[in-house]
Amino acid sequence: MSGTWMTTRAWLLMLPLLVVMIAVIGWPLVDTVRLSFTDAKLVGTEGNFVGIDNYAKMISGSNFQRTLVTTALFAVISVAAEMVIGVLAALLLNQEFRGRTALRALMILPWALPTVVNATLWRLIYNPEYGALNAALTQLGLIDTYRSWLGEPGTALAALIVADCWKNFPLVALIALAALQAVPRDITAASLVDGAGPLSRFRFVILPYLAGPLMVALVLRTIEAFKVFDIIWVMTRGGPANSTRTLSILVYQEAFSFQRAGSGASLALMVTLLVTVLAAGYAALVRKTVGSAA
Repeated sequence: MSGTWMTTRAWLLMLPLLVVMIAVIGWPLVDTVRLSFTDAKLVGTEGNFVGIDNYAKMISGSNFQRTLVTTALFAVISVAAEMVIGVLAALLLNQEFRGRTALRALMILPWALPTVVNATLWRLIYNPEYGALNAALTQLGLIDTYRSWLGEPGTALAALIVADCWKNFPLVALIALAALQAVPRDITAASLVDGAGPLSRFRFVILPYLAGPLMVALVLRTIEAFKVFDIIWVMTRGGPANSTRTLSILVYQEAFSFQRAGSGASLALMVTLLVTVLAAGYAALVRKTVGSAA
């Protein structure tokens, strides 16, 4: 009786949270699934049932395929750069030197800034008329004339990746720095006595302690990069010529700009499915990495 009462009491305590979750997450998700099988517009009629036509057109459409490639490029390059820069920054900040505490505090600043503020700052830096980047490169003699870094399809995506890396590498650095604090000093001292070089010391002594935390950082950053919206929308709105349009921006355009709620819902569910698959795959890697490290 006591066990039954405790179980009932636990469910009663969770009931308000369950009601909120069903209202905020459950019902909108069910309605999105329903809309994805219709040709409904954003306003007006509910639309007619079209089966899997929205999904078939989306998968076979060139817009979705190009956008998927752009999203994958953005996610892979930006996350890889953030991991490398973050680990290097953590290794630097783990050393003993004057001003280390102040430098650690300053490193958090880009990550602490709201994404919209960060995107606005970088848009000003890339400005083709008075941007700091053009001014610096011109004075150094690296370019002859000012360029529109966000207005050229060949440079816009790279410019966005730089802005995203500057914003998010501190998160990786903080996770790596916390893991570095757990590395025993006697082990690193013994490796120095044995004559291990910096690369060997990092690979065989430090990296095993970083593997698990870095895998967690990799999971978080890859999922966030794959569904990125805000920084790209503020800086380029997916342009020029859709060269920086990601899946999240395509969903927004389809549902709200073109007011095609049915196809927008199918796109949103596809993005959710892709992110879920990524999360599940990374979760398995995390378990494997942490288990092997243990």
